[in-house]
Amino acid sequence: MPRRHRSAGRRSRGSLARLAVPVAIPVALVVAVGAIVAIVDHSGANNVTYAANANCASPAAYVVPAKPANRASHGHHGPGGTASPTAAASGTASPTAAASGTASPTTAASSTATPTTAATATTVATPANSASATPCPSATATTSTATTTAANVNCDIIVPANPLSARGLATPYQLTGPDGMTPAQSGCTMTNAANLGAFVQATILNTRTGRLYVYDPLVITQGTTPAVAPPVPTLPRHYVATIDFGFNGTVLTQVGATANALRQGNCVNGQNGSAFGQVSFCNGISFFNAAFQDEREGKLVVPSAGTSDKIVASGGNLGTGQTCPTTRNFDMVDQDQSDNVTTLYLLNPATGQTAQDTTANAGNLAGATTLANGSDDILVDAFLDPTLGCTPFTAPELDNNNQPGTSQALNELLSAKNEPAITALVPENDEMTLDGNGNFDAAKTNMYREEVGQNPISNQNNQQDSPAMYCQNMVNIQTPFLAANQALLATGATPVPGIGDNLLTFMANRLSMSFTNLNCQNFGLTDPVTVTLDGNGAAVAATFNTTVQTATNTTGTATPTATPSAGASATGQGNGGHHHKLMNPSGM
Repeated sequence: MPRRHRSAGRRSRGSLARLAVPVAIPVALVVAVGAIVAIVDHSGANNVTYAANANCASPAAYVVPAKPANRASHGHHGPGGTASPTAAASGTASPTAAASGTASPTTAASSTATPTTAATATTVATPANSASATPCPSATATTSTATTTAANVNCDIIVPANPLSARGLATPYQLTGPDGMTPAQSGCTMTNAANLGAFVQATILNTRTGRLYVYDPLVITQGTTPAVAPPVPTLPRHYVATIDFGFNGTVLTQVGATANALRQGNCVNGQNGSAFGQVSFCNGISFFNAAFQDEREGKLVVPSAGTSDKIVASGGNLGTGQTCPTTRNFDMVDQDQSDNVTTLYLLNPATGQTAQDTTANAGNLAGATTLANGSDDILVDAFLDPTLGCTPFTAPELDNNNQPGTSQALNELLSAKNEPAITALVPENDEMTLDGNGNFDAAKTNMYREEVGQNPISNQNNQQDSPAMYCQNMVNIQTPFLAANQALLATGATPVPGIGDNLLTFMANRLSMSFTNLNCQNFGLTDPVTVTLDGNGAAVAATFNTTVQTATNTTGTATPTATPSAGASATGQGNGGHHHKLMNPSGM
């Protein structure tokens, strides 16, 4: 029996509520402007190139909207109540309502033919402050100690001794350069978080009571001290914890502060010689096994996903009706689901010191910049949920006076409990699960899945999540979802102005990029999205081909054979050591 969880609502991270009104701003200005969250893409290399070319603004500057204050009773339900937003995040530079029409796009995001049976195109005026850039070319990593910030895309993170203990959680992790490079030589500093920032997140389960908690360990640049010392959390006597890592570059490698640190934490980077890339884990398997056991025993109750009457049901039998999307729904997945974390940090730009993003620290660190890690989870929690009328699943943050907080593991529990009939699980054509030569690797895929609480590859789930079927389901479920909900999504703020000028055009361009980066064309499928781009390369309108497609070739390879979509880099790195071969500038 598949391990599942029912969760109600997604995370409504308390710290997200403290963000100021977002504005579209190039990545270069992030560290100079407080209250802007720079969440970068899953491809780090785009951003690294930007460091060398100030005129090539990264499209991956995520600006996270403030959490709306008004909520209604429909939608997701967190453990603390049944509130759910009724409107899109307030204070954002939201585009006006989409004008419906059938104007044909002037520039397509993909190299595929124009759809023959298309949904209505949505055209939205481009905000004047939209980020001005097509994605920059990627840089190639090198092991030379003379490597400059512009060339390096990888970093090391020093994991403290006994990382799963209360003292270990409160001990700052240290970001430094790979292969003996210093932070300054490599650019691996938290002041450069938009390009090479690292983020750590712990989720804790009281195995006796089933209660969940979140704690965000601090990451500092090696050689610096915290702006505010992290508090030592009070942990339950009987507990199990998982630690998830996220990175805004290409490959983040765990290095133990002591000889036994990684073993003490059950930490994994991937397979030998083939790292996952941006993500890694400590003790994920033990955590999810314990959580699923507590659920079976009735100790842990993960709420239902909830529904929203704002959502227009789509996709017929393939769709999920008005159920709020989770990170395992084909309504919202991309080329690399279940990656990166929701942790936020505060940065003092003057000193380069970081602190945990807590209410107290935010009040005491005047002028601090908020840093974040681009993830599918933040896309759901901070953009899709408020726009669709849903709320996140939360647990008390032990580093923030028990205020409601979110985590990647909470979202996986939520998703597992509320898996739809057609469930998205990490596929073998996800670039983070390819082997060192860029080939499908079932063992590495299963290793990744285990760390996020997903079932291993089987004949049963391969009917939905084999490389070919993952592509087919993404096309046949997400495309009609976007088409049916385009008017509502067009009112939502864009995560990356350089990719799309509102939430709809961002999601549309992201789907098209994911189609190419997963090599869906190798399975006899056609890109279902055509977007109109403005002069800066951002999508301003989208047309959807909602015709149901069937994969005709189920043995496609992992090797890219097509030119990437608009906004995606055609160069990039190989797999195993460097992600991604084809960038996903959308970053989520």
